[in-house]
Amino acid sequence: MMRFCLLALLAFSAPLAAKDDLGVFQEWAAFRDAEVPRCYAISAAEKNGSAFPAYADVATWPKEGVRGQVHFRLSRELADNPRLSLSMNGQRFTLTGGGVDAWAPDRKTDAAIVAAMRSASAMSLSATDSRGRRFTDRFSLGGVATAMDAATVGCASLR
Repeated sequence: MMRFCLLALLAFSAPLAAKDDLGVFQEWAAFRDAEVPRCYAISAAEKNGSAFPAYADVATWPKEGVRGQVHFRLSRELADNPRLSLSMNGQRFTLTGGGVDAWAPDRKTDAAIVAAMRSASAMSLSATDSRGRRFTDRFSLGGVATAMDAATVGCASLR
């Protein structure tokens, strides 16, 4: 069931034919898109009744030399000043973003978030939506370390 949900979620962002399934690991899955090239681990947010399908992904972009880039598609449109905050294991990270997307402000924060994800069981992202209301998208981190590793290995030969 989780595999179906992840594949349906990916249909929103790009054609499925361009992706190689690298595996499903509990709540996370890993994919390779050799055409770009990029590899990524991805998981849907817990259901919260929103119209937007929220998800988190951690990507590797071999041509750009980028590994472990964190990205979130949020369940609501963000305010102009959304006050984005990611929490896990008692740690808090300030994010940046716009529209329905959020990401780390720099590579150092990406690395800190990825390291924290490896030892946490869940994370939550809180922000202010375009109507001025605070909301939170929650994510399970079961299988995230293995999915991130699979994505990194999946792109090892792509340049």
